Amino acid sequence: MGQEIERKFLVKGEFKSLATKATRITQGYLSSVPERTVRVRVKGEKGYITIKGIGSQSGASRFEWEKEIPVEDVNELLKICEPGIIDKTRYIIPFDNHTFEVDEFYGENEGLILAEVELGSENEACKMPVWIGQEVTGDTRYYNSMLMKNPYKGW
Repeated sequence: MGQEIERKFLVKGEFKSLATKATRITQGYLSSVPERTVRVRVKGEKGYITIKGIGSQSGASRFEWEKEIPVEDVNELLKICEPGIIDKTRYIIPFDNHTFEVDEFYGENEGLILAEVELGSENEACKMPVWIGQEVTGDTRYYNSMLMKNPYKGW
């Protein structure tokens, strides 16, 4: 079990040509309560269940626990998830000494592209690529658990 520390940004401009990997992700939430979100997802050929705690005041860090589970189990659990499935492609883009994960959303969140970078501490310096736009770390509208309740297309 560990602490997740990440910053989140809107994406502007072309980034896909820099990606070293692209993976389709489908996920749903068994619980979207901020103090304990419980997510199930199919990421490529693998299934996962993840529990996240409430974020720090800045929104950059929070408790995270994840286990791989069979895809068949995820598919069964998706049937009892809260309404609103998240569908996206995740692109992995190494830059400087960090790896950016860029999510391109589909369905009700089409048009939204977010980048995240994981850090060792909340005050770790991180060089930003030119395609990084406005920082949205801590803005709960951009949490996947909120995008399933209040999709981007409705903003």
